[in-house]
Amino acid sequence: MRKKIVAGNWKMNTNLQEGIALAKGVNDALNNTNVNCDVIIGVPFTHLASVNDVIDSSKLGLAAENCADHKSGAYTGEVSAPMVASTGATYVILGHSERRQYYGETSEILKTKVNLALENNLTPIFCIGEVLEERENGSYLEVVKAQIEEALFELSAEDFDKIILAYEPVWAIGTGKTATADQAEEMHAFIRGVIAAKYGETIAENTSILYGGSCKPSNAAELFAKPNVDGGLIGGASLEVESFMGIVTAF
Repeated sequence: MRKKIVAGNWKMNTNLQEGIALAKGVNDALNNTNVNCDVIIGVPFTHLASVNDVIDSSKLGLAAENCADHKSGAYTGEVSAPMVASTGATYVILGHSERRQYYGETSEILKTKVNLALENNLTPIFCIGEVLEERENGSYLEVVKAQIEEALFELSAEDFDKIILAYEPVWAIGTGKTATADQAEEMHAFIRGVIAAKYGETIAENTSILYGGSCKPSNAAELFAKPNVDGGLIGGASLEVESFMGIVTAF
Protein backbone atom coordinates (compact mmCIF):
# COMPACT_ATOMS: atom_id res chain seq x y z
CA MET A 1 0.00 0.00 0.00
CA ARG A 2 1.43 3.35 -1.00
CA LYS A 3 1.37 6.13 1.56
CA LYS A 4 -1.34 8.76 1.70
CA ILE A 5 0.32 12.11 2.42
CA VAL A 6 -0.70 15.69 3.08
CA ALA A 7 2.30 18.05 3.00
CA GLY A 8 2.23 21.77 3.69
CA ASN A 9 4.49 24.18 1.81
CA TRP A 10 4.66 27.44 3.74
CA LYS A 11 6.77 29.13 1.04
CA MET A 12 8.25 32.50 2.12
CA ASN A 13 5.71 33.09 4.88
CA THR A 14 5.84 33.42 8.69
CA ASN A 15 8.67 34.80 10.76
CA LEU A 16 10.38 32.42 13.17
CA GLN A 17 8.04 33.03 16.08
CA GLU A 18 4.94 32.73 13.89
CA GLY A 19 6.32 29.56 12.34
CA ILE A 20 6.96 27.92 15.70
CA ALA A 21 3.42 28.80 16.79
CA LEU A 22 1.92 27.40 13.58
CA ALA A 23 3.93 24.19 13.85
CA LYS A 24 2.85 23.76 17.48
CA GLY A 25 -0.74 24.34 16.42
CA VAL A 26 -0.57 21.62 13.76
CA ASN A 27 1.20 19.27 16.15
CA ASP A 28 -1.44 19.81 18.86
CA ALA A 29 -4.26 19.30 16.36
CA LEU A 30 -2.71 15.99 15.26
CA ASN A 31 -2.53 14.88 18.89
CA ASN A 32 -6.29 15.37 19.16
CA THR A 33 -7.32 13.89 15.80
CA ASN A 34 -7.29 10.42 14.30
CA VAL A 35 -5.74 10.84 10.86
CA ASN A 36 -5.48 8.39 7.99
CA CYS A 37 -2.44 9.83 6.24
CA ASP A 38 1.12 10.97 6.86
CA VAL A 39 1.39 14.70 7.57
CA ILE A 40 4.41 16.86 6.68
CA ILE A 41 5.13 20.59 6.98
CA GLY A 42 7.60 22.31 4.65
CA VAL A 43 9.02 25.39 6.39
CA PRO A 44 11.62 28.09 5.63
CA PHE A 45 15.27 27.22 6.31
CA THR A 46 15.37 29.64 9.26
CA HIS A 47 12.64 27.67 11.03
CA LEU A 48 13.80 24.08 10.59
CA ALA A 49 15.79 23.42 13.77
CA SER A 50 13.40 25.36 16.01
CA VAL A 51 10.31 23.69 14.57
CA ASN A 52 11.96 20.29 14.87
CA ASP A 53 12.28 20.93 18.62
CA VAL A 54 8.55 21.52 19.13
CA ILE A 55 6.94 18.77 17.03
CA ASP A 56 6.46 15.06 17.57
CA SER A 57 8.33 13.55 14.62
CA SER A 58 6.32 10.34 14.94
CA LYS A 59 3.19 12.31 13.97
CA LEU A 60 4.48 15.22 11.91
CA GLY A 61 7.22 15.12 9.28
CA LEU A 62 9.49 18.11 8.63
CA ALA A 63 10.59 19.27 5.19
CA ALA A 64 12.88 21.97 3.85
CA GLU A 65 11.51 23.87 0.88
CA ASN A 66 14.70 23.47 -1.18
CA CYS A 67 18.38 22.60 -0.92
CA ALA A 68 21.51 23.58 -2.82
CA ASP A 69 23.00 21.68 -5.74
CA HIS A 70 26.38 21.57 -3.96
CA LYS A 71 27.43 19.68 -0.85
CA SER A 72 29.50 22.54 0.60
CA GLY A 73 31.85 25.33 -0.44
CA ALA A 74 31.94 28.98 -1.46
CA TYR A 75 28.25 29.38 -2.31
CA THR A 76 27.23 32.31 -0.14
CA GLY A 77 23.64 32.15 1.03
CA GLU A 78 23.00 28.56 -0.07
CA VAL A 79 21.83 25.76 2.24
CA SER A 80 23.09 22.26 1.49
CA ALA A 81 21.38 18.91 1.90
CA PRO A 82 23.73 17.94 4.78
CA MET A 83 22.81 21.21 6.52
CA VAL A 84 19.10 20.46 6.07
CA ALA A 85 19.54 16.94 7.43
CA SER A 86 21.41 18.27 10.48
CA THR A 87 18.31 20.23 11.57
CA GLY A 88 16.24 17.07 11.96
CA ALA A 89 14.29 17.52 8.73
CA THR A 90 13.72 14.30 6.81
CA TYR A 91 12.09 15.64 3.62
CA VAL A 92 12.95 18.29 1.04
CA ILE A 93 10.69 19.87 -1.59
CA LEU A 94 12.52 20.01 -4.93
CA GLY A 95 11.60 21.30 -8.38
CA HIS A 96 8.71 23.49 -7.27
CA SER A 97 7.34 25.52 -10.16
CA GLU A 98 8.37 28.73 -8.42
CA ARG A 99 11.98 27.51 -8.24
CA ARG A 100 11.87 26.58 -11.92
CA GLN A 101 10.20 29.86 -12.96
CA TYR A 102 11.94 32.46 -10.78
CA TYR A 103 15.35 30.86 -10.18
CA GLY A 104 15.95 29.06 -13.46
CA GLU A 105 16.21 25.57 -12.00
CA THR A 106 16.70 23.07 -14.81
CA SER A 107 16.38 19.31 -14.90
CA GLU A 108 20.18 19.03 -14.69
CA ILE A 109 20.27 21.13 -11.52
CA LEU A 110 17.39 19.17 -10.05
CA LYS A 111 19.02 15.86 -10.86
CA THR A 112 22.00 16.92 -8.73
CA LYS A 113 19.76 18.14 -5.91
CA VAL A 114 17.82 14.87 -5.84
CA ASN A 115 21.04 12.86 -5.62
CA LEU A 116 22.39 15.03 -2.79
CA ALA A 117 19.09 14.74 -0.92
CA LEU A 118 19.10 10.96 -1.19
CA GLU A 119 22.76 10.77 -0.12
CA ASN A 120 21.77 12.61 3.06
CA ASN A 121 18.74 10.44 3.81
CA LEU A 122 16.28 13.16 2.84
CA THR A 123 13.12 12.09 1.02
CA PRO A 124 12.55 14.35 -2.02
CA ILE A 125 9.05 15.63 -2.65
CA PHE A 126 9.65 16.24 -6.34
CA CYS A 127 7.36 18.68 -8.14
CA ILE A 128 6.32 18.48 -11.78
CA GLY A 129 3.67 20.27 -13.79
CA GLU A 130 2.69 22.33 -16.80
CA VAL A 131 1.94 26.01 -17.33
CA LEU A 132 -1.32 27.29 -18.82
CA GLU A 133 0.03 27.52 -22.38
CA GLU A 134 1.11 23.86 -22.26
CA ARG A 135 -2.26 22.80 -20.88
CA GLU A 136 -4.10 24.72 -23.60
CA ASN A 137 -1.92 23.57 -26.53
CA GLY A 138 -2.26 19.93 -25.51
CA SER A 139 1.43 19.28 -24.76
CA TYR A 140 0.94 18.91 -21.00
CA LEU A 141 1.40 15.15 -20.82
CA GLU A 142 4.66 15.23 -22.75
CA VAL A 143 5.92 18.19 -20.69
CA VAL A 144 5.39 16.35 -17.42
CA LYS A 145 6.82 13.12 -18.79
CA ALA A 146 10.00 14.97 -19.85
CA GLN A 147 10.35 16.59 -16.41
CA ILE A 148 10.27 13.16 -14.77
CA GLU A 149 12.56 11.47 -17.27
CA GLU A 150 15.19 14.20 -17.36
CA ALA A 151 15.58 14.64 -13.60
CA LEU A 152 14.78 11.21 -12.15
CA PHE A 153 15.20 8.38 -14.64
CA GLU A 154 18.92 7.93 -14.06
CA LEU A 155 18.10 6.82 -10.50
CA SER A 156 18.30 3.16 -9.61
CA ALA A 157 14.97 1.48 -8.95
CA GLU A 158 15.90 1.37 -5.26
CA ASP A 159 16.45 5.14 -5.15
CA PHE A 160 13.44 6.03 -7.29
CA ASP A 161 11.32 4.07 -4.85
CA LYS A 162 12.19 6.70 -2.20
CA ILE A 163 10.77 9.62 -4.19
CA ILE A 164 7.41 11.30 -3.54
CA LEU A 165 6.00 13.08 -6.59
CA ALA A 166 3.81 16.18 -6.50
CA TYR A 167 1.88 17.17 -9.60
CA GLU A 168 1.21 20.89 -9.70
CA PRO A 169 -0.74 22.34 -12.59
CA VAL A 170 1.12 25.65 -12.52
CA TRP A 171 -1.94 27.44 -13.90
CA ALA A 172 -3.84 26.45 -10.73
CA ILE A 173 -1.36 27.65 -8.09
CA GLY A 174 -2.49 30.75 -6.25
CA THR A 175 -4.86 31.64 -9.09
CA GLY A 176 -8.04 30.34 -7.54
CA LYS A 177 -8.32 27.93 -10.47
CA THR A 178 -8.21 24.25 -9.62
CA ALA A 179 -7.81 21.28 -11.88
CA THR A 180 -10.98 19.23 -11.75
CA ALA A 181 -10.71 15.94 -9.92
CA ASP A 182 -10.92 14.22 -13.31
CA GLN A 183 -8.08 16.35 -14.74
CA ALA A 184 -5.95 15.53 -11.68
CA GLU A 185 -6.74 11.84 -11.99
CA GLU A 186 -5.89 11.83 -15.71
CA MET A 187 -2.44 13.26 -15.01
CA HIS A 188 -1.74 11.13 -11.94
CA ALA A 189 -2.68 7.95 -13.81
CA PHE A 190 -0.48 9.05 -16.73
CA ILE A 191 2.46 9.69 -14.38
CA ARG A 192 2.03 6.26 -12.82
CA GLY A 193 2.10 4.74 -16.28
CA VAL A 194 5.33 6.58 -17.14
CA ILE A 195 6.92 5.20 -13.96
CA ALA A 196 5.66 1.68 -14.67
CA ALA A 197 7.17 1.73 -18.16
CA LYS A 198 10.59 2.54 -16.68
CA TYR A 199 10.66 0.82 -13.29
CA GLY A 200 7.82 -1.70 -13.41
CA GLU A 201 4.33 -1.94 -11.96
CA THR A 202 5.38 -2.61 -8.37
CA ILE A 203 7.39 0.60 -7.98
CA ALA A 204 4.75 2.56 -9.88
CA GLU A 205 2.07 1.30 -7.53
CA ASN A 206 4.24 2.14 -4.50
CA THR A 207 4.93 5.75 -5.59
CA SER A 208 2.88 8.39 -3.80
CA ILE A 209 1.74 11.13 -6.19
CA LEU A 210 0.36 14.25 -4.52
CA TYR A 211 -1.83 16.94 -6.07
CA GLY A 212 -0.58 20.49 -5.64
CA GLY A 213 -2.82 23.12 -7.15
CA SER A 214 -5.15 25.13 -4.92
CA CYS A 215 -6.23 22.14 -2.85
CA LYS A 216 -8.59 23.32 -0.10
CA PRO A 217 -10.83 21.72 2.54
CA SER A 218 -13.76 22.22 0.14
CA ASN A 219 -12.29 20.13 -2.69
CA ALA A 220 -9.81 17.83 -0.95
CA ALA A 221 -12.17 14.91 -0.39
CA GLU A 222 -13.21 14.83 -4.07
CA LEU A 223 -9.58 14.95 -5.21
CA PHE A 224 -8.39 12.35 -2.69
CA ALA A 225 -11.19 9.96 -3.68
CA LYS A 226 -9.54 9.48 -7.07
CA PRO A 227 -7.58 6.21 -7.21
CA ASN A 228 -4.27 7.74 -8.32
CA VAL A 229 -4.34 10.89 -6.15
CA ASP A 230 -2.46 10.03 -2.97
CA GLY A 231 -2.73 13.34 -1.15
CA GLY A 232 -1.78 16.95 -1.53
CA LEU A 233 1.06 19.46 -1.49
CA ILE A 234 -0.70 22.39 0.13
CA GLY A 235 0.31 26.03 -0.21
CA GLY A 236 -1.84 28.83 1.20
CA ALA A 237 -4.20 26.53 3.07
CA SER A 238 -1.28 25.18 5.11
CA LEU A 239 -0.73 28.55 6.79
CA GLU A 240 -3.73 28.15 9.10
CA VAL A 241 -4.18 25.14 11.36
CA GLU A 242 -7.92 24.84 10.73
CA SER A 243 -7.73 24.88 6.94
CA PHE A 244 -4.72 22.55 6.86
CA MET A 245 -6.39 20.06 9.19
CA GLY A 246 -9.53 20.31 7.08
CA ILE A 247 -7.47 18.85 4.23
CA VAL A 248 -5.67 16.29 6.43
CA THR A 249 -9.02 14.94 7.66
CA ALA A 250 -10.38 14.67 4.10
CA PHE A 251 -8.85 11.17 4.03
